[in-house]
Amino acid sequence: MSDKRQFYIDGRWTAPAQSHDFEVIDPSTEAVCAVISLGGEADADAAVAAARGAFDQWSQTSKEERLALLEKLQAIYNERSQEMAEAISVEMGAPVALARTAQCGSGSGHIKSLIRALKSYEFDQPLGPHAPDNRILHEPIGVCALITPWNWPMNQVTLKVVAALAAGCSMVLKPSEIAPLSSMLFAEMIDQAGFPPGVFNLVNGDGAGVGSALTGHPEVDMVSFTGSTRAGIAISKNAADTVKRVALELGGKGANIVFADADDKAVVRGVRHCFNNSGQSCNAPTRMLVERSIYDQAVATAAEIASQTTIDRASVEGRHIGPVVSQQQYDKIQGLIEKGIAEGGRLVAGGPGKPEGLEQGYFVKPTVFADINNQMSIAREEIFGPVLTIIPFDTEEEAVSIANDTPYGLTDYIQTQDSEKAARVARRLRAGMVQINGTSLGAGAPFGGYKQSGNGREGGVWGLEDFLEVKAVSGWG
Repeated sequence: MSDKRQFYIDGRWTAPAQSHDFEVIDPSTEAVCAVISLGGEADADAAVAAARGAFDQWSQTSKEERLALLEKLQAIYNERSQEMAEAISVEMGAPVALARTAQCGSGSGHIKSLIRALKSYEFDQPLGPHAPDNRILHEPIGVCALITPWNWPMNQVTLKVVAALAAGCSMVLKPSEIAPLSSMLFAEMIDQAGFPPGVFNLVNGDGAGVGSALTGHPEVDMVSFTGSTRAGIAISKNAADTVKRVALELGGKGANIVFADADDKAVVRGVRHCFNNSGQSCNAPTRMLVERSIYDQAVATAAEIASQTTIDRASVEGRHIGPVVSQQQYDKIQGLIEKGIAEGGRLVAGGPGKPEGLEQGYFVKPTVFADINNQMSIAREEIFGPVLTIIPFDTEEEAVSIANDTPYGLTDYIQTQDSEKAARVARRLRAGMVQINGTSLGAGAPFGGYKQSGNGREGGVWGLEDFLEVKAVSGWG
């Protein structure tokens, strides 16, 4: 990829005003798979100006006009899904089977769900029979800066971009510079669908450059960010001077509570879920809390599943886990594995170093620690790799206490065949999402967390409303 026209601004592909080259690395091979240009403040300014210029007209379009364009986008996305899967696989290391299904498929699912939410949403509503001349209007918030991560590229891009488009906002997307290829392909789809110039803009850049310029920009009305809690804090501070809305989907340290009466597949399911996407999911169930009467068996099962988990390059077909995304992530994970050993965790599977035969690439052994207490580093820090910690508990009260003893609050999990217990515990968990007995959240369910896992919600009606302002009007005729 040598063409410098890599930014999509005001309806056309353009070269950056100021840039330096950045190598995109294939995590399976450590080879350069593309070279992109990282922009700077001047590029952010140009994109924001284009979005601002397009906002007035776009914000006044009818729901039907926006639906027609979004349905065209959905058709194009589905037609080009193989291209999208290939881009995701090479840029961030998802095995091709996972890239085709969960990774690419999440984008298609979110577009479909947000179209459904838009069709039924009423932007103009009466306040109530007690005030017949009062109307409540839901209006697009304005120009939005959308900053997305590398771990689930299209999952996050579609949740933000499509919701903002549906609401009537204009926007600038800054994808992760580590995994930008899928977002550049998505920009092609936006262009192909025929959205008006300036409504959607894409600028590649890093957080310190383009990211900071966008989040502090006086002409940006809202920032929607998905990434680390550390970066979310920095963005909130940078955005504070302009008092713009900031929606954050940040880290997690999900507890998976396995009671003694859990079904016989609960531990297997939990281990596989933790290792999915090579452990690079903010909602991964990385802390397995197991009732003591079944603890030893659970540890043995987890170790067995980890040892049976195959690892291979992203380009290989099959049900295996791939590499983690970068050298930086690999080094961080290795450091935390070493710290887990140093702090007294019992290593029952995996451990430091690369799997045999995969010395090239950022491959991590599926790792399980037992006999962990919740104050150890590996129980508190988001590792973002295929590393599971197992913690014993004796009572329901203790399980809830351990689960909630974390700065995060994104997704927790409960395994029990006692429905009353499941409901009771679900109400007490301080998390934005709770999944019971391997069930999945339905399409359009709100995705987001408590505490340092962020604020705001993405998906469905809640995702749409993230991008809306509320206006009260009296004297409506």
